[in-house]
Amino acid sequence: MTARSVGIEIHDDGLAQVTLCRGDAGNAIGLETARGLLDAARACERSAVRAVLLIAEGKSFCVGGDLREFSRLAGEALEKHLVAVTDALHDALRVFAAIDAPMVAAVQGPVAGAGIGLAAAADVTVAATDASFTAAYTGIGYSPDAGVSWSLPRLIGSKRALDLLLTNRRISAAEALDIGLVSRTVAPDELAAEAACTAEALRCGPTAAFGATRRLVAAGLTSGLGPHLDREAGALAAAAASDEGREGVAAFLGKRAPDFTRPPSIS
Repeated sequence: MTARSVGIEIHDDGLAQVTLCRGDAGNAIGLETARGLLDAARACERSAVRAVLLIAEGKSFCVGGDLREFSRLAGEALEKHLVAVTDALHDALRVFAAIDAPMVAAVQGPVAGAGIGLAAAADVTVAATDASFTAAYTGIGYSPDAGVSWSLPRLIGSKRALDLLLTNRRISAAEALDIGLVSRTVAPDELAAEAACTAEALRCGPTAAFGATRRLVAAGLTSGLGPHLDREAGALAAAAASDEGREGVAAFLGKRAPDFTRPPSIS
């Protein structure tokens, strides 16, 4: 379940750590990295993990596509190669989005292109105060991938998204926080601990309820109010009848902390 460019470690407690391992190359995404991310996503899916922590080695979380790799090809060969890269990367994003387990990303240093897509794909994105973000695509004559043209307008609005995508203006972690691209910022030396602590808290939570909540939020961005209220009602009823829902209510009434990680009792 590993590639040279991506590592995954799934702990017995249900926490999965996915690591971008090409720190010396800014964790640029080429075919191997894209396929490694897809392998990691599928491993999380098969293992029914409870939370995913996405981290990166080196000074940069991800600088985007591997332009050195791409520059070795041209014409039809390049087109086929980029289709293979984006197919694998996009399938990885689809799998991560579909599982119940929430994802936390720890983001540091210069982030560009598909790196923004990975950061935006996380449910909680913790950025170091030294992080910066540049769309970069149109600066080299490319258009976006990694869901960037889908996620950015939803996170920060279409006007701001187009500003970043068309001008390639670099923004600081502080501005990224202000416009809603990241969830919170911390000092660089606190990034690893903050992200790990957040992922651990989510690991201990109600995974199925998290999954339902993630899907409701995603659906609500394109759904009318009436159908969405029906969707919420159905999800709530299912959650209340689940082992997680029963444990949560019992813990509340019993004035104790809930334990969502224990196996369901057999009745």
